[in-house]
Amino acid sequence: MRFIKAILLLITFNIFSQSQITLDYYLPENISYNTNIPKPADIIGHEVGQWHVTHDKMVQYMYAVANASNRISIENRGYTFEDRPLLLLTVTSPKNHENIEAIRTTHINATESDETNFNRPTVVYQGFSIHGNEPSGANAALAVIYYLAAAEGDEINQLLENTVILFDPSYNPDGLQRFAYWANTNRNMNLTSDSNDREYNEVWPGGRTNHYYFDLNRDWLVGQLPESQARIKSFHNWLPNILTDHHEMGTNSTFFFQPGIPSRVHPLTPKQNQDLTMAIGNFHAKALDKIGSFYYTGESFDDFYYGKGSTFPDINGGIGILFEQASSRGHLQESDNGLLTFPFTIRNQFTTALSTLEAAVKLRTDLLDYQHQFFKNARQEASKAGNKGIVFGDEKDAAKAYHLAEILQRHQIELFALEEDMTINGKKFAKQHSYFVPKNQKNTRLINAMFEKRTQFQDSLFYDISAWTLPLAFNLDYEENVAKPSDNKLSTAVNLSKGEVNSASNYAYLMEWHEYYSPKALYQILSKGLRAKVSMEPFKSGGKAYDYGTILIPIQNQSLNPGDIKSLLDDIGIECHVNFDGVSTGLNEGIDLGSGQFRTLEKPNIALLVGDGISSYDAGEIWHLLDTRYQIPITKLDTRNLNRSNLDHYTTIIIANASGLGKSEAGKLKSWVENGGTLIGYRNTLRWFNTNEFMKIEFKEKDLTAKNISFEQQRDFRGAQVIGGAIFEAKLDRSHPINFGYKNNNLALFRDTTLFVSSDEQSYNNPIQYTDQPLLSGYISKPNLELLKNTVPFKVNRLRSGRVIGFTDNTNFRAFWYGTNKLLMNAVFFANNM
Repeated sequence: MRFIKAILLLITFNIFSQSQITLDYYLPENISYNTNIPKPADIIGHEVGQWHVTHDKMVQYMYAVANASNRISIENRGYTFEDRPLLLLTVTSPKNHENIEAIRTTHINATESDETNFNRPTVVYQGFSIHGNEPSGANAALAVIYYLAAAEGDEINQLLENTVILFDPSYNPDGLQRFAYWANTNRNMNLTSDSNDREYNEVWPGGRTNHYYFDLNRDWLVGQLPESQARIKSFHNWLPNILTDHHEMGTNSTFFFQPGIPSRVHPLTPKQNQDLTMAIGNFHAKALDKIGSFYYTGESFDDFYYGKGSTFPDINGGIGILFEQASSRGHLQESDNGLLTFPFTIRNQFTTALSTLEAAVKLRTDLLDYQHQFFKNARQEASKAGNKGIVFGDEKDAAKAYHLAEILQRHQIELFALEEDMTINGKKFAKQHSYFVPKNQKNTRLINAMFEKRTQFQDSLFYDISAWTLPLAFNLDYEENVAKPSDNKLSTAVNLSKGEVNSASNYAYLMEWHEYYSPKALYQILSKGLRAKVSMEPFKSGGKAYDYGTILIPIQNQSLNPGDIKSLLDDIGIECHVNFDGVSTGLNEGIDLGSGQFRTLEKPNIALLVGDGISSYDAGEIWHLLDTRYQIPITKLDTRNLNRSNLDHYTTIIIANASGLGKSEAGKLKSWVENGGTLIGYRNTLRWFNTNEFMKIEFKEKDLTAKNISFEQQRDFRGAQVIGGAIFEAKLDRSHPINFGYKNNNLALFRDTTLFVSSDEQSYNNPIQYTDQPLLSGYISKPNLELLKNTVPFKVNRLRSGRVIGFTDNTNFRAFWYGTNKLLMNAVFFANNM
């Protein structure tokens, strides 16, 4: 049987390889095309699907088509981390182009008025391949834009007259380029369909992610990355009625389009949204039936987390559509459904891109009416809030509050900076550190989605995280249902103030550790060769209270003179938004400046383990944090080279979530730790720490027995025990160096593992400990919640002269979990004092 199958595959392959794919394979039949419009092969040098298009060639073609067609305008909205352009093409009829700003304004105004006006085009945002190694979408974009530019006849004219298409040919240029290089350099001239071939097995980190290994399809809501910020701006500039998100899935699958599983839709999403999603799906089904492609719908994926491209529109008055195509992961692969060719995957994406546009025309009035009603109902909900709103801030840290305000402003949410201090329920909201967000505004539903805490759910399975409450993620104080302060107490100017040296000193300077960018400032101080110390106890100097973790910069015995030190601190204060207090005496209330409770610090030299066996997501988040936020240089040390690398240069080595390290690596790292190094590990690395005796860890585990569960239900039963991402409360011992810089005794932690570590009998060894009732927001099964109570997410162990530090969960999640970034920085700077 296997021999016969192999023969059939070989015959199929020979037929495929002997009949060269042309552009006609993708295009609809019986349509004429404008010969003045260049075809993709004219510009990129090969047919669509023959090779994987590189991003530079895609850019060339998009500009060529835009220059040749009066249906298309093109803009560059910015650049990726690797300086690739973030293109957007606007496609519509020449007549619409002449009035495009008026059309846009009319479209936006219709979301802000009770009057109906459906005499206008629908707006469709079509985006492709947000995961770079899911390239059929981006390659299909070549054929789609050609069709839109060159097709002739009544059908295309009607489409362009009734639609404005915002065309994003590559959501993820850096990832697409990385994968295209891999697939093309490993392509055989005589294509092989064997999944064992190198072509179908990327090296770490793969092409899915952007430069810093982020999944861009999780960043729509929080917008921390340049690619996301560009498209969020475009989205809100137009408020599209439909947004498409073209993906790939396993090779043995078929094709998926939404709706997803009905019980996994976020409760804030209106029912009519799903009804329209199904109506649009009927157009996809008809189109795929016509070309003989198999598909399914309603059986997987979901519409819960609003940070995904297919779900973000749902809270903004639009319809998000997810497409998932079985992936060839190269040019040709065997699959359960026969030989899967790269052109076939492209054709399905092309087909559903066009069926989306057909739906946009045929359902135009329904889509415009839905969007109108969405915002009309939102205004009615908002009016019930009256003058009430949300206040958030941190009296000790202006930066975290400012960066949350940035997110809100990117989503065109109105907010105000406080110009006077407020105290609400015992929480102080300091002026210029705090913000007021009125609930009575257009995007009130989006505000609800960002600030809500939810612990009750219809379903227990989630495709992504179940909670993302932003003020908790930023570790900010906040209060809801607060009456709006008078206008003279508010400002529309949202700025992050520059720091300063409050007074010159010939004795010492003090810097509080509360500010988000204080680690950046400390690294700059140490890298200039200045001595600095950290306070292990609170004290008062000149009548001002200083908390645990205050940084002391002496003037005497430094490499710089007093004037140069002040000049340096002036520059650091401005850049890092921190203040330095000059003091003239070492005599304090509490510990004096000469006390042994001020401990000397050294400049960290950090290596981050990357490569096989390390989660690229987790590693990328740490790389991004240190490199872009704190501007601390790191060495990315590949696991393949670890055993032959000299580690003596490094003070700190960080291991993100690891699954493939062995005994030899353990011996190498243990010797380095014993000689004074600090080894920091995350998540599954703790199991490796325990196995290899870096530290003794007692894990709390319980076998869950399924009772009265059928075979059909067993997958859901297991899935319900997963913590996909929820928020939990821990209590802090603020005197422990791991917690320096935190002003409150409790902290919201993000958790997406079932690693439960028992607390130590010695209370001082549990500086971070989950409470008796830890769940703040999100889903966790009852058995797991019982296991989690009173466990610890942090462990530290001394090995001779060094330290081993372990975190059960990610303190740097997706670049928006600002509230726990300082835990990692405390481990980097203060490990020797733990």
